Amino acid sequence: MSISFFVNGVLQEVEDSRAEGRLIDYLHDDLYLTGTKFCCGIGVCRACTVTVSKPPNPVPSPVISCSTVLATLDGSHVSTIESVARDGVLDPVQEAFLHNFSFQCGYCTPGFVMAARLLLDRLAVAPVPHDQLDEAIHDAIGAHICRCTGYVRYYEALRPLAEAAIVGEGAAQ
Repeated sequence: MSISFFVNGVLQEVEDSRAEGRLIDYLHDDLYLTGTKFCCGIGVCRACTVTVSKPPNPVPSPVISCSTVLATLDGSHVSTIESVARDGVLDPVQEAFLHNFSFQCGYCTPGFVMAARLLLDRLAVAPVPHDQLDEAIHDAIGAHICRCTGYVRYYEALRPLAEAAIVGEGAAQ
């Protein structure tokens, strides 16, 4: 028996004997996808955030990979930070974070990018009223921990993209 799931669109098969292994370890050690960062190890900091969708619900959710065991992923689709940029072109979220100097050391940035990307994708499908936008941004990235920047620049970078997404300007491409 094995556990089957996709990582960035590629099918993965993992033996049942590894069912209790952590997703972060599998990403780093087996797939050499080291963009997802291991930080606190207990699911608090959110640096290790990836997105996961699992049938019958095709809508991705943020998942803390340091606390997620492989057994829970059977049939899932996992997306990591490595899936965000396309053909060497940064995603609008990545561009916005760079242009707003949102990070210093950058260690937490992959988790912020994944959460922000998920927010924009959701807003493109189900916009919120403009007066609820700050709350939606806070719900998406407010629990992420960054020790360098004080969070303001992440919000400043994300807000224009979120505003564009709720008015349908295609920022959530």
